[in-house]
Amino acid sequence: MNTLTLPPLSTSSTPPGFPKSKQLTIVGASGAGKTRFMHRLVTSAGPRAYVLSPIGALIDSSESSIRTAYEQNYCLRPGASPINDLDRLIEMLLHDEFTYLMSVKSARLMGDNSARFLPTRLDKLVKMWQRIFPGNQIMREPGKLMFSTECGKDLVGSIKLSSGERTVLYYIAALLYAPQEAIVFVDEPTMFLHPSLMQPLWNTVEGMRPDCTFVYNTSDAEFLSSRTSNACIWVRSHNAENETWDYTLLSPGSLPDDLFISLIGSRRPVLFIEGDATHSIDAKLYPLVFPGCIVRPLGSCNKVIEATRSFCDLRPMHHLESHGIVDRDRRTEHEVEYLRSKNIMVPEVAEIENIFMLESVIRIMAARRKKNVERIVTRVKRTVINMFNRMHREQVLLHVRHKMKRDLECRSDARVNSIDALEKHLRHLPQSIDVRGYYNKLMNEFSQMIHHGDYAGILRVFNHKPMLPESGVINLLGYKSKEEYISSVLDTLKNESSDSRLLRKAIRACFSLPEEE
Repeated sequence: MNTLTLPPLSTSSTPPGFPKSKQLTIVGASGAGKTRFMHRLVTSAGPRAYVLSPIGALIDSSESSIRTAYEQNYCLRPGASPINDLDRLIEMLLHDEFTYLMSVKSARLMGDNSARFLPTRLDKLVKMWQRIFPGNQIMREPGKLMFSTECGKDLVGSIKLSSGERTVLYYIAALLYAPQEAIVFVDEPTMFLHPSLMQPLWNTVEGMRPDCTFVYNTSDAEFLSSRTSNACIWVRSHNAENETWDYTLLSPGSLPDDLFISLIGSRRPVLFIEGDATHSIDAKLYPLVFPGCIVRPLGSCNKVIEATRSFCDLRPMHHLESHGIVDRDRRTEHEVEYLRSKNIMVPEVAEIENIFMLESVIRIMAARRKKNVERIVTRVKRTVINMFNRMHREQVLLHVRHKMKRDLECRSDARVNSIDALEKHLRHLPQSIDVRGYYNKLMNEFSQMIHHGDYAGILRVFNHKPMLPESGVINLLGYKSKEEYISSVLDTLKNESSDSRLLRKAIRACFSLPEEE
């Protein structure tokens, strides 16, 4: 990305340095100059630029990276040139498939027994297609590809596919031909796509080519919120005479309120979460668990609570459903129920890292790794219970301190109309708060959890950041680090596979939410 230069600013200031993110999204109102801004970046990228447009999947395009590659390297039928980029890509795939199969066969006929059939671009296309459209098939026939769907037994050619299906096919095939470390420019990445396809497609495409950098031009808020490692350029206006722009480079998660409100027209529910979009697990996990929402990280739990309350109060104006998520931490059942009554979701685990310790999550990941599921679950539960047994007195004290602090805050807020009344009220506060009684109550509850091996109950009350690595689950599953394990869970959620659905179901159950329809 350091080969790119941002366009000149209208203010005559020095343009900011280009972000290091692998995803960059250009946003702004219609007519603000986003498309010209992208064209300027394409010119700056030089030979690394790889320009894609969904229009190329349906009609011909004179300015196309696919057309250039086809004319330079293929031109298989000059008298009958394909009518659009998708047809060019299919012809390139079939030509490369035939050439590769013939090379392996020739090598074997010449006595090279080491020649093996390896996955081709076409094999990868079929795999990715079936990941996005489970139950659909791509059939190889002489000189063409045919498609079958769940709704019908008849095979159809690519021309009979829907616009959305052709667009998905186009993007996957096009990325198979992208040069190494290309800068991929995509204009309107959600065009022709049903909302349910948008996130699975781009998660799949970006996962195919981690070496590439993706630059998007969009006005779609859902797409913007779905890119979890995204930097953003907000283009406000364009001076055509001077070829300058008024724009701001935003770090991940720093969308200002006016831009956010300008994108609200998507009509999707808003989900406010803790943390930031750059480092927090929240911002990486929750968009995958709640794909129907625009997810916005706000930092602290207090900001989440306040933003959710404000959005709910303003609902008659914007008609948007809004929720928040905060960690359970050491909140009492009364506090949790109060928050839930205010549209703030609180999980049945103490903190977000504990979600990756849920028994159901461990079982799914162990099965994916082809490990002994029961052995791993038993060992992890035993380790965590023993860990909690060693630390439960300390944990009880932390819970008591939290409750006493909250009780003092609430009771010291009593309305009094004189200094004498305030003195009297504060003098009697210690007698009204039963510290020892609450301590003994929690000691009994925590001891019962240990005695009965209540693993789920322990995850609900045990705040201990090192628990995930110290539990042994990472090594038992064959991962090298906590980050690698978490990334594997996130990648599984992106795949839209049966395991993805099971993981999403397990995590949603942690919020006492019904299964997705």
